[in-house]
Amino acid sequence: MSTVRTRFAPSPTGYLHVGGVRTALFCWLYAKKTGGEFVLRVEDTDRERSTQESVDAILDGMAWLGLDADVGPVYQTERLDRYREVTDKLIADGHAYHCYCTKEELEAEREARTAAGEAPRYSRRCRDGREPVPGVDPIVRFKTPLDGEVTFADAVRGEITVANAELDDLVIMRGDGMPTYNFAVVVDDTDMQITHVIRGDDHINNTPRQINIFNALDYPLPTFAHVPMILGDDGARLSKRHGAVSVLEYRDNGYLPEALLNYLVRLGWSHGDQELFSRDEMVEFFDLTDVNKAASTFNTEKLDWLNQQYLKEADRSRLGLLYAAEAKRAGFDIAEGPAPEDVADAWRERASTIVDMVASTQFLYSDEVTLDEKAASKHLKPEAADVLAAFGESLAGLDDWQAPAIKGVMDSTVESLGIKFGKLGAPARLSVAGGMKGADLDVTIQLLGKDRTLARLESAAARARA
Repeated sequence: MSTVRTRFAPSPTGYLHVGGVRTALFCWLYAKKTGGEFVLRVEDTDRERSTQESVDAILDGMAWLGLDADVGPVYQTERLDRYREVTDKLIADGHAYHCYCTKEELEAEREARTAAGEAPRYSRRCRDGREPVPGVDPIVRFKTPLDGEVTFADAVRGEITVANAELDDLVIMRGDGMPTYNFAVVVDDTDMQITHVIRGDDHINNTPRQINIFNALDYPLPTFAHVPMILGDDGARLSKRHGAVSVLEYRDNGYLPEALLNYLVRLGWSHGDQELFSRDEMVEFFDLTDVNKAASTFNTEKLDWLNQQYLKEADRSRLGLLYAAEAKRAGFDIAEGPAPEDVADAWRERASTIVDMVASTQFLYSDEVTLDEKAASKHLKPEAADVLAAFGESLAGLDDWQAPAIKGVMDSTVESLGIKFGKLGAPARLSVAGGMKGADLDVTIQLLGKDRTLARLESAAARARA
């Protein structure tokens, strides 16, 4: 049996989005599961729309996700001579022909067929030969069989049959010598020995056309597997308006790559009721036969939950580096505050993303704190002034500025004043952090430092008395 080879073949006419990543992941997993190879091919023959910026974004996105290719990246623009060679063979063998129809002629045909209630397909007027037209660079069309049908066994959807009568004579080579998508992928998949073509189900209509070209060239057919589309929260096809355009925006928004991959693998695939998968488990359990036929819905809340699970388990030093990088982007002077890895470790269970984590800990790196006014009106009442003052006085004499010792001062203050812990905890947290959420209060105070803590407690006590 030949080695399994899958491929991910993005077009650099835009960024690498989550739908593309999910396809790439399925291709990568199947190759790894079967001991095969994963090929990255950049389909950059659309010279008007392809950009180097998009190429870079694709490569950066794949690298961030750790979806490393065994072969590639291979660029179609480096294979133009090969496409022309195969085009010449198709023409010589009677499977393709030059078409000299002008844009005006083709537009007139489309309008006439549409007006007659017919599908606006090409009339095949050049199929049996036509004299060259001066000033017209001919395109090359494939001679689609006029009768019969194409049947293929889709690894996800089962058997699919399409009548050739529903297909037209598609263009395989443009007048400028650039191959079209449906033609180039056939040549590429054959030359690169791709055994399994795993792609979105928006390509199902292309598959019969490609199979006809495979057959005309006497090329072996790969196995096709068309995975379901991803829908937005509103049930519409996932698009720019549903969130991040580029997968790199998820990186910049503070998601971990392993969390995003875990989320995407569950969009259209399942293994029992399991939700959390390590990369090794994804490889071990993945199978095309378990891919669903129905579309999946992208749910940002579920992604946030998953990301939080991975933040909880992330390596402490790695988390600190991610926190520090985001804090610098946010304008924090991390030299004027606690160690980033200490902060990230304390907040890892209280944030869904690194960005959330940084936003909620800005108070640790500033001499000033902005109080939540709603919370202040509730917790900074006159009776809180003496509590905060007593707590601050006890903390001022503390030499061991560590959470356990701070917790001891909190307990002794509550006991000496004869109050419940909430009467100290709520106003104290608000005083030092500006809000009511965060890490444990003793840990928060340790991270904030002695001078800032005492200054904030004094300021809040003064406000409570006012």
